[in-house]
Order: sequence, then structure tokens, then C-alpha cells
Amino acid sequence: MTSPLRILVAKRNLATATQLAELGRRLFHETYVAHNSADDMAAYEEATFGPEKQLAELQDPNTVFLLAQLVQEVVGYAKLKLHSSLGLDAAKTPEDRLEIERLYVSEDWIGTGLGAALMRRAIEEARQQGSRAVVLGVWEKNTRALEFYRRFGFKQVGVQLFMVGADEQTDLILRKGLH
Repeated sequence: MTSPLRILVAKRNLATATQLAELGRRLFHETYVAHNSADDMAAYEEATFGPEKQLAELQDPNTVFLLAQLVQEVVGYAKLKLHSSLGLDAAKTPEDRLEIERLYVSEDWIGTGLGAALMRRAIEEARQQGSRAVVLGVWEKNTRALEFYRRFGFKQVGVQLFMVGADEQTDLILRKGLH
């Protein structure tokens, strides 16, 4: 039996950018609305998830979007950045690393294995790209995500400031080596 889940590399076009803008805004909102003010959420979503911004990100040759599709509905996605310097100080040359900048799954699909499938596909992409490590930033208060990443072998290697609107938040920088 064939699985109804497909994880596809997003096409680099305006239609996909428009879809990502709506999806990204909705999934970010679902995940963080209970923990942030309406003004901060609106500012972040406006700055991050507009169709023009998504199109620019899609067209960046160092960015890959993976779309998790069930039947005809996209229910999650991952944004991957090649050659990331996340967590490195300015004096160091970035190693071949892939950063998972976003990994979001619709609330209805959390706990179903969809996020794990996206993570496995992101790690596979890192290996295909010749990366030696995968890195990501995760909000220190997102305990569900922290546990998820730790199950995949990620370890904390630093912290960084992350702005949601005018609110300064702390992200933990996690790393997983690929041998």
C-alpha cells in the first residue's frame, strides 16, 4: 500500500510563494499565538510571510523548501538553508552545514509522524548536499519542539536572539552531526 504522504521539493514560482505565504503565516500563528501579543504576531507575520518575501526565498539557490502533502493538501513544510553560519562566531568559516530555518506541521497533524517524516527528509537532503551537520534555532520555551529535536539527536551548542515583532526571545541553537 502506498502512503498518502508525499514530501516534495517546492517549485520556485509565484504560485508556490503565494501558497507558502498563507501556509507559513497560518502554521506560525497556530504554533505561537498563545505565547505572543497580537501586535508582535502581526508584525512578525507581515515581515516574514508575504508572497514577495516567499518568492525571494524560493528563488535563493541556497534555500530548499520541502512540502508535506497529504492527498492534495499541504499540511506542513520545512525551509532549509545550505551553508549556514548559524551559531558560528564571525571569525569562523562556516562548515558545510544545512540549517532547518522552519519546520512546521498543521496542528491537526502533530503527533502523527508527519514532522518526523519531514525531519528525516531534511536530514536526507543535508546528506545529499554534502553537509557535515544540521543546525537549527528553536525557542527556549517550545518544549514540544525541543523534545522532538532531541529525539533526532540534536544537541544544544549556543543561543541567539530572535525577534517576534518587538519582543526579544531566546532561541537555543541545536546541532546534529552527520557522519
